[in-house]
Amino acid sequence: MIELTGTITCPSCGHRRSETMPIDACLHFYECESCKTLLKPLAGDCCVFCSYGDHPCPPKQEERQSGVVGQHHCR
Repeated sequence: MIELTGTITCPSCGHRRSETMPIDACLHFYECESCKTLLKPLAGDCCVFCSYGDHPCPPKQEERQSGVVGQHHCR
């Protein structure tokens, strides 16, 4: 089952917020509503949900469930 909601935790201040994840794209930037830090994906991650969320983005979840690595392409 694909999770469509993810909780992002800001690495600067620890603020947590649940957000709806796009199902067909990656979120490359996210501004923390508490400290206003602009989050960007860590090296090797495709989006902020994969770097700072409690679940990877839906396209990455689908890739993992299918077992076909390398099919995920961010838009």
